Amino acid sequence: MRGGRDGGGAARRAASGMRKAGALLVALAAGMAAAGVQAQADLPGPATVQPPADAVAVRVDTGLALARASDEARYLGRWVALRGDAAGRPHAIVDKRGARLYVFDADGRLAGHSTVLLGAAPGDRSAPGVGQRAQAGHVPMSQRTTPAGRFDSQPGRNLHGEEIVWFDYGAALALHRLRDDGARGDRLRRLATPSPDDNRASLGCVVVPEAFFDAVVRPLLGTRPGVVYVLPDDAPPQARWPDAALSARAE
Repeated sequence: MRGGRDGGGAARRAASGMRKAGALLVALAAGMAAAGVQAQADLPGPATVQPPADAVAVRVDTGLALARASDEARYLGRWVALRGDAAGRPHAIVDKRGARLYVFDADGRLAGHSTVLLGAAPGDRSAPGVGQRAQAGHVPMSQRTTPAGRFDSQPGRNLHGEEIVWFDYGAALALHRLRDDGARGDRLRRLATPSPDDNRASLGCVVVPEAFFDAVVRPLLGTRPGVVYVLPDDAPPQARWPDAALSARAE
């Protein structure tokens, strides 16, 4: 009988302990749930997280600021870098208003920049059939434009076997060296002046000093496919390459 009473007391004590442990676990679980809800409530949701206004400028260094490029060229350089638009290819930006060419390697690093000659006529489109007329050497002055836009470039040769970089084959437009012809002296003078106003002298091609072509253009764009971006004459770059997160002046 004694053994039975002791066994019953032990059972009662065990049951009481289990009830206390259960109550403790319930309280602990409730506390953890409350803490979890509070912690989640303290975390800002995606809609409340706003990047700093100059975050783009902090993350992107195209090298164009040090090159004293125009605001338009710097905007386009950041746009290309942030979008990865060149897709790992060498690329170039032609700033028509500034008569400058900026060439980047496949990693997006600025490899060099130079004054260039451009189409003699202002305008951002090519006239229909201008490619055939250019091959024949008879392009009316009003059609001697360097069109704006994004162009996939390819190295190649012209009808004379000269190494060039095609960026609009249909319109017979390319990046090429300054040629040794009767207009060379006048074109050298135009390249040497500080003003871009007299750099409109070609049929539409982007004409590059020989040394720059050989040292920068040919090793990068002259050996593999690339991309050439030509800034417009009559519109801001945002009109063709919009991005609300970019500022035309931030670097």
